[in-house]
Amino acid sequence: MNVCPLCNHCAGFFVQDKKRAFYSCERCGLVFANPKSNLMPDLERQRYGQAQKSSKQKPLSQFILPLLVQISQQQSGVLTGLNFGRLLDDQSRQSIANAGHIVNEYDPFFAADQSVLKQTYDFVCCYRVFEHFRHPHREWILLNQLIKPGGWLAISTPLLTDKEHFAKWHYKNNPTHVSFYQHSTFEYLALNSDFELLFASKDLVLMQKSSESDIKRILI
Repeated sequence: MNVCPLCNHCAGFFVQDKKRAFYSCERCGLVFANPKSNLMPDLERQRYGQAQKSSKQKPLSQFILPLLVQISQQQSGVLTGLNFGRLLDDQSRQSIANAGHIVNEYDPFFAADQSVLKQTYDFVCCYRVFEHFRHPHREWILLNQLIKPGGWLAISTPLLTDKEHFAKWHYKNNPTHVSFYQHSTFEYLALNSDFELLFASKDLVLMQKSSESDIKRILI
């Protein structure tokens, strides 16, 4: 048995491939790789840098810019946001500035400015980041702290929709992908926190933080 890194519940063995063992949590639905198989930090940084230079930039901007338009339709004034885990290209940053909004960025390897994690935001975007979380409970607590009441959390991560085919799922073959989420995982997070799950399908999850003053705590 392993302890689930999201809800701290006992998780059972799920499947073994040629390189890693995976475990599944019945409480929150998270599937995660054996922590002993995690890459060393230097190697993970190298692979992460290669991904940053690949075709991620265009999808990232296509993820954030429409979100800004959608939020602007429901919330007037200047929006302040955080792009958490990856970096935008210069053109997208300029497009956001031209629209009158402010977006800070945090990347644990290439823009690790801790000061941006001491503010609160109208929205936080996480594009293909959640699957890299080795300690998703810790990251979830941080995201709760970063978002203002009534604020938005937008997540792009491929949802695990068919556990029977997990062993053949190409997405789990990337050694930097260590956490895999089902729809039920985000239902669990919403139920045990101050977020409402608005949408979860394919690779998009949208949540909104309660505007009420009473803040629930995630149950572990």
